[in-house]
Amino acid sequence: MDEEIRIMIAGGGTGGHLYPALAIGEEIMKRTNNVKVHYIGSEFGLEAKILPNKGLSHTLIPISGFQRSLSINNIVKNLALFIRIPLSIKKIKSLFDKMDPKVIIGTGGYASYIPVKIGIERNIPTMIQEQNSYPGLTTRLFAKKATAVFAGTKDSEPYLDTKINVTGNPTRSGIDKGSKQIGCDVFQLDSSLQTIFLFGGSQGSVHLNNAICSILDIFDKNNIQLLWQTGKKNYSSLKHLETEKIKIKPYIKEMNLAYAISDLVISRAGALTLSELLVCGMPSILLPLPTATADHQTKNAETIMRAGAAIMINQNNMDNNILGNIILELMKDKNKLSKMRKNALQLAKPNATKNIVKKILEVAQA
Repeated sequence: MDEEIRIMIAGGGTGGHLYPALAIGEEIMKRTNNVKVHYIGSEFGLEAKILPNKGLSHTLIPISGFQRSLSINNIVKNLALFIRIPLSIKKIKSLFDKMDPKVIIGTGGYASYIPVKIGIERNIPTMIQEQNSYPGLTTRLFAKKATAVFAGTKDSEPYLDTKINVTGNPTRSGIDKGSKQIGCDVFQLDSSLQTIFLFGGSQGSVHLNNAICSILDIFDKNNIQLLWQTGKKNYSSLKHLETEKIKIKPYIKEMNLAYAISDLVISRAGALTLSELLVCGMPSILLPLPTATADHQTKNAETIMRAGAAIMINQNNMDNNILGNIILELMKDKNKLSKMRKNALQLAKPNATKNIVKKILEVAQA
């Protein structure tokens, strides 16, 4: 009997780093039975809830992100890193000694830095999956020494002193397989009407919520439906705005159904969100988060905008009328929406996960 192949996937903090890790792990498990996938995340990230709930083999380390804004609370958090970093290093070294992984995969976020660093130091084949147009810190530091770098877009290449594999980003299995009729039933919407889906990532976006609040009258006036994910923290203050045509949810698990019912999406410009929009052929209005590290969401959005699949609005330049006017122009121009849909699908890389896993298994089984 062949020896079990042990593969570790490190990443998290946010869904943008965690969901690619999960997509890669699920695809690995589909391809071969003779493998053990073990996830590494942070005690303080989204993965601390998701990984146990899914019953996945995992280790959580006490690492947290560096806080860039100045406040007493953030200074305390940053000082705590002097304790958390050594503890995390010790835990990862012990884990590697115990499990002897064949391959390490980093998908970004502060949870990936230490496993990737130690993997390279120990000469374990170490691969990096970079989602953003502007690469994250872990990718920039270790890309040259990594066994392979899988990039979501070729726009990240100028920032890295190494050859990259432009595979696209791993997306959740079945994200493009939703049923419009089932989706309308689930969200209690009319399948004969045009529908807009607004969301600001898994946590929601206060700015997007405020922007849509100021133009809610256009939906009833123009017979347009709105599916609105507010984020759990914002839901209680907004749920009273729900009407027959405006459905408000704190969080949506059935993203495949939300995309299936939508004619247009309004969202931030996180890399994973954009990859899903492309795979699903979704026209979009993108409002990049201006405080994202190195303004990477703007760089992400510009890539999609240049391809003609999205319209980008700079948050700092937006007033209440701009968003409403763009919505109405697009919803009245079905030819424009159709072109945007085609452009999105042309830019999409639906086989990204399969292509990444193929290369991972080639190394792991060598």
